[in-house]
Amino acid sequence: MATKDTPLRRDRTTQQRLARGEAAALGEVYDRYASLVHGLAYRVLGDEQAADTVTREVFVHVWEHPDRYDPNQGPLRAWIAALTHRLAVRELRDTGTAALARGGPGSAADLEQRVRRASVAARADYIVQSMPAPLRLALERAYFQRRDYRRTAADLGITEEEARRRLRLGLQLLATAQDAAGPGAPPGQGGAA
Repeated sequence: MATKDTPLRRDRTTQQRLARGEAAALGEVYDRYASLVHGLAYRVLGDEQAADTVTREVFVHVWEHPDRYDPNQGPLRAWIAALTHRLAVRELRDTGTAALARGGPGSAADLEQRVRRASVAARADYIVQSMPAPLRLALERAYFQRRDYRRTAADLGITEEEARRRLRLGLQLLATAQDAAGPGAPPGQGGAA
């Protein structure tokens, strides 16, 4: 039972350390989540420099506003992912709106469609990264290696029924990316602000 509370306790302790201004706490948060943040930002923006900028903005926000994270609402990882998503979508909208104002190609509707597609893709990436390893491994075998459930079961050393169960559950989780990603919908929980 104690192991289940460990991540929440660690997140609460990290938040308290950030609130006290411990730079080492920010370094630990950065080490843990920088690749997630950059990957999500890049998935939304499709631009390395813009993703770097959003990554910096996220960690500046975490440093300056640790009180905005509520451990009772979910894990720190989800809050950081939602914050990343919000800032990346804002950047995508801002740059797209600016391009339209300068007479660039497309319309406001095209921009919103682009934002929605990027949101769905970023949410799907986050879901895959966050799912338990057994589900993720089954999906990776089936999708990237083009294995059917029988071959996936053999590769993972599990029963065919268990392989079907893992694939079904993994696909159900991925389906939520499309369902939940309206314009500006965060990939994790609410409360990213």
